Amino acid sequence: QVQLVESGGGLVQAGGPLGLSCAASGTSFRIDVMGWYRQAPGKQRELVATITRGSSTKFADSVKGRFTISRDNAKNTVYLQMSSLKPEDTGVYYCNAVIGGLDAWGQGTLVTVSA
Repeated sequence: QVQLVESGGGLVQAGGPLGLSCAASGTSFRIDVMGWYRQAPGKQRELVATITRGSSTKFADSVKGRFTISRDNAKNTVYLQMSSLKPEDTGVYYCNAVIGGLDAWGQGTLVTVSA
């Protein structure tokens, strides 16, 4: 089965940068859109950013200008580079990939931004 392996989460001070990565494995199907979602305590999961195979990107309004998303199709990997982090960015970040028309999700990695 498909696995999405995430790395890079942790504790960071407000204003600082943090990078996340997610590699997909266990599939021979083409990976279409990849993206990142997050869920803060007591809130619903929300979209952070997505990127197509052709590197067309979309961002949530709350992160525009601060986050960037990129991918390496040869490595089946998607990256999220976060800067100017705010306490409200705190949450569990989930990697997502559309593979063969189906959604796959990572286990989530916790990002905590201290004030």
